[in-house]
Amino acid sequence: MLGADLAGEVSTAEPYVVEPDGPPGVSRFTVAALDLGIKTNTPRNFARRGIRCHVLPASTTFEQIAELNPHGVFLSNGPGDPATADHVVALTREVLGAGIPLFGICFGNQILGRALGLSTYKMVFGHRGINIPVVDHATGRVAVTAQNHGFALQGEAGQSFATPFGPAVVSHTCANDGVVEGVKLVDGRAFSVQYHPEAAAGPHDAEYLFDQFVELMAGEGR
Repeated sequence: MLGADLAGEVSTAEPYVVEPDGPPGVSRFTVAALDLGIKTNTPRNFARRGIRCHVLPASTTFEQIAELNPHGVFLSNGPGDPATADHVVALTREVLGAGIPLFGICFGNQILGRALGLSTYKMVFGHRGINIPVVDHATGRVAVTAQNHGFALQGEAGQSFATPFGPAVVSHTCANDGVVEGVKLVDGRAFSVQYHPEAAAGPHDAEYLFDQFVELMAGEGR
């Protein structure tokens, strides 16, 4: 898996839209979701919250995203070595530079971390399971999470670091081994986690993160 660039192989070939639940044509927000191996339940989570979700190929450009005028951008889970995903990292930096709210999970966490200047590595023992404890260092809360990853970001619990987009922090770590499980910009405009809040058959401790993203988009007033 080391050096494998796989996101493009599993991404959708063409954009598609998942409409929000409720009356036709009515949506609270529009999200541009970059498909790096997205799960079906992710757009469903947005739809349940009244959000129109444009699912886009991994090769999408910033100009194509900007044409949608989204309230937020989502970076999905997916396979492969994040060190090979230079296009997506560059795209993420453009999104951050434009000030568009951003939320990433799993592979998307590694992409945001790289965009903020962190490096990644292949774990000796990956995280595979539905009962992995993660500490949120802002609140001290521990969530039981679903995970399936063999790469991670370099960093330590609570680590602060400078980025071109403002100060950032390692926001979450695994209670078992200290592996980085989340990063965020201190101003809150972008955040990500290494686990799966959309896990339909797994724990629901982290589903609130979708609501946190909605609140972030609402706060932008776009």
